[in-house]
Amino acid sequence: MQPMRTLLFVPANRESMVEKAQTIPADVIVLDLEDAVPPGEKEAARRRVRAAVESLSGAGRTVHVRVNALPTGLTRDDLAAAIGPGLHGLLFPKVEGAADVRAVDVLIREQEMHNGVRPGTVMLVPMIESARAVLRCEEIASASTRIGALALGGEDYVTDLGVQRTDEGRELEYARRVMVHVAAAYRLQALDGIYATLHDEAGLLADAAYARSIGFKGKYVIHPEQVGPVNQAFTPTEAELEAARRIVQAFDEGVSRGHGTVQLDGRMIDVPIANRARELIAYAEAIASLPR
Repeated sequence: MQPMRTLLFVPANRESMVEKAQTIPADVIVLDLEDAVPPGEKEAARRRVRAAVESLSGAGRTVHVRVNALPTGLTRDDLAAAIGPGLHGLLFPKVEGAADVRAVDVLIREQEMHNGVRPGTVMLVPMIESARAVLRCEEIASASTRIGALALGGEDYVTDLGVQRTDEGRELEYARRVMVHVAAAYRLQALDGIYATLHDEAGLLADAAYARSIGFKGKYVIHPEQVGPVNQAFTPTEAELEAARRIVQAFDEGVSRGHGTVQLDGRMIDVPIANRARELIAYAEAIASLPR
């Protein structure tokens, strides 16, 4: 599973920002054809997005594109413009159920075949952005084999609930919990939504650390200055890794002596705890192998 700690939105119509994105250490660059692009710029953004994908992927970056939602009537043209060599994933907004996923899956496959991409190659990331989508999260997650992650669209979700967005994020709690459980059940990555308050590193770090603690694997960001703190929050610390290594070593030594459980620092270590430690170590190794 490729780490996706930070996913940076970049307007596809802003050539200078696309060029700058090559130097920003986000794990994923998300070229945006949706909210970041005004209606009058949609066509210009489409004309630029294929070259942007090829340029960024050619520089070793993982690239996703956020297309416009099906009800806008823009999705097919967005997909035709975006899908080509070098594209890793598509962020699909305003998903309301399995029917939306199946419909866009057909469109993606058409464009893969038309544009010389092996069918099934492009990963799909549905955005959970409404109360209905939260209630249908499991059917959404299971609607296509190309789904690799679920993304929380917190701002639209809160608007749909009719409540106010807060930095503390209590209003997101139910949606977050549903998403991480569904993602875990279907072996997908759960990706947290943006933290909209800029120049608030402490708040951003707290929000990202909490998201990681309940099962999210990464977070969308809207400004380059947010990339470093979010990468930090989703990267195991050296103390965490050292503890994990000690757990694995103690457990393996115990097993070699015929024990099913061992004690370490006054704590019982059994198979699930040892497995979590192994997963943490493997995840840190995957992060270390990312392009710099």
